[in-house]
Amino acid sequence: MARNLFDLSGKIALVTGGSRGLGFEMVKAFAENGADVIIASRKLDACEAAAEEVRKMGRKAFAFAAHCGRWDDIDALIEASYGHFGRVDILVNNAGSGPRMASHEVTENLFDSVLNLNFKGPFRLASQVAKRMADGDGGSIINISSSGSLVPLPHVVPYGAAKAAINAMSLSLAHEYAPKVRVNTICPGPFLTDIAKAWPEQMRQSADNALNRPGYPEEIVTAALYLASPASSFTTGSLLRVDGSAA
Repeated sequence: MARNLFDLSGKIALVTGGSRGLGFEMVKAFAENGADVIIASRKLDACEAAAEEVRKMGRKAFAFAAHCGRWDDIDALIEASYGHFGRVDILVNNAGSGPRMASHEVTENLFDSVLNLNFKGPFRLASQVAKRMADGDGGSIINISSSGSLVPLPHVVPYGAAKAAINAMSLSLAHEYAPKVRVNTICPGPFLTDIAKAWPEQMRQSADNALNRPGYPEEIVTAALYLASPASSFTTGSLLRVDGSAA
């Protein structure tokens, strides 16, 4: 029954930051459950490699290079996606970055760069796609936030602030584009994706949460499938924590 609820056959999913990490895990999960996918990130070769993996699964995939903090790139991504598939049924705003730095050392350029990628770009993409969904057959938008938006996270203050803005944005857009468009947020904690290779071994083995460990990449999948699929037909404006209950 759960697999039927997660059925995405005939759906088109657009995932930013979809060529690696949690984004790629979601891309694969959507494809495994019947969706065709659009994979966007800054590096076209990485998007193409991810798209080829999807095609091996028997699904269609479209790769597109875009800087998801720039509105011109966002608009080009939207036009290309709708030009290729004709519609978008599922949008995942996943692209993001939060370099660690003492707050008093953050430059204006870095501050703007972090907010552009983690909030300004996602706002543009979500709002423009939501409008198209509302004018069409509806859809589901999933914005990827962070446990850093909910708990103290020193040294990445602009990132945490941008993700807190994502939380507020999701709730507002859920009301603005209802009832045909559902907008929800996933708040991940630390995950053992490729970026975790640079972490100290202690951070790879334990975390400040109830489960006392980081997440495995595949543990994001059911949350994404739930919010993307008919399983969450009465869920909008929600924030789903997938962080081991970060302290």
